Amino acid sequence: QVQLVESGGGLVQAGGSLRLSCAASGRTFSSIATGWFRQAPGKERDIVAATSRRGSFTYYADSVKGRFTISRDSAKNTVYLQMNSLKPEDTAVYYCAARPADSDNLYIGTYDYNYWGQGTQVTVSS
Repeated sequence: QVQLVESGGGLVQAGGSLRLSCAASGRTFSSIATGWFRQAPGKERDIVAATSRRGSFTYYADSVKGRFTISRDSAKNTVYLQMNSLKPEDTAVYYCAARPADSDNLYIGTYDYNYWGQGTQVTVSS
């Protein structure tokens, strides 16, 4: 079992920044791949960014490339999502996800992940 606790959401004006954190426990951090997803009202949950278990590889959705950065801190068992130049269309509930990984692969589908955080609301005002 992996437990994920997210923090860092909130209300921000367009052009602003937020950093989301996801603290993981229950399994060796280097053995899990992680990702961030988001879901806006009435829409499907979509991938935002992902990182392999060792952080060697990262993936970003086209809509956030150049603005968001995913990173991992093994000492703190935490994965981060730094979000800059936020836009109103970034408004959504953001979810951290994790899955056991035997190799340093990337996983970008919701079906790839076994464990999910509770979600944190990000609202960007225009």
